[in-house]
Amino acid sequence: MAKLYTLHPDNPQVRTIEEIVKDLKKGAIMLYPTDTVYAIGCDLNNKSAVERVRQLKQLSNDKPLTFLCSSLSNIADYAVVSDEAYRVMKRVIPGPYTFLLPGTKLVPKVVMSPKRKTTGIRVPDHNICQIILESLGNPIVSSSAHLPDEEGEFPTLGLEKAKLFDDLESQVDLIIDNGLEPGFEVSTILDMTSDEPVVIRQGLGWDELQNWITLTV
Repeated sequence: MAKLYTLHPDNPQVRTIEEIVKDLKKGAIMLYPTDTVYAIGCDLNNKSAVERVRQLKQLSNDKPLTFLCSSLSNIADYAVVSDEAYRVMKRVIPGPYTFLLPGTKLVPKVVMSPKRKTTGIRVPDHNICQIILESLGNPIVSSSAHLPDEEGEFPTLGLEKAKLFDDLESQVDLIIDNGLEPGFEVSTILDMTSDEPVVIRQGLGWDELQNWITLTV
C-alpha cells in the first residue's frame, strides 16, 4: 500500500516535502502531479528505482526515459544543447514540452537510449515539481501514469484522480495528492538532436508553439 502525501498546490508543507525527498533518496517510486498528466517517477540517480519504473511502464531498455530538470541551466548539465536548441528552449520553458537531446555523462545509462545516446528532458511549470526538484538536488524521472492493458490500450490516461490512485496504489510507494484533478494532455515532444527541431508528438502547448517557430513534423 502506497503512502499518501497531501500537499497544497501553491504552498506545500516543507516537512512533507522533506519526507517525500527522504523516501525518494531511499529508492521509492511515486505517482505525482505535473503540469501535464500525473506521472510515475523517482530519483534519477537511484538505478534500482529507475529500473522499477521501466518495469512498471513495460518499457524496453532501448526506450529513453524522460526526466524533469529545474531550469534551462540545469538541463545544460545533463544534455548537449546547441545554439538552436537553446533558442527554442529559452522561449518555451518552463512548460509542457519534452526535448530529446544528446545526454552527457551525468545521465545514467539506464535512462538513455543506448543506440542514440539521447534522453528526454522537461522543465515543468508546476510548483510542487519544482519544490521537490530543489529539495532533492537532482532531476526526477517523469513517465506519464498511463499503463498499457493486455490490448495495448491506456485506460488510466484521463481517469479521475480517485480511480487513478486506486489503480496504481499497489504498484508505487508514494502518492502525492495536490487536491486537483489530473490533466489529460501529454507533453509536446521535440527532437532537438539535429539543426532543426522535429516534432515527435503534438501535445499540450502545441498550439502556442506552432505560432512562432518553424517545425519539421
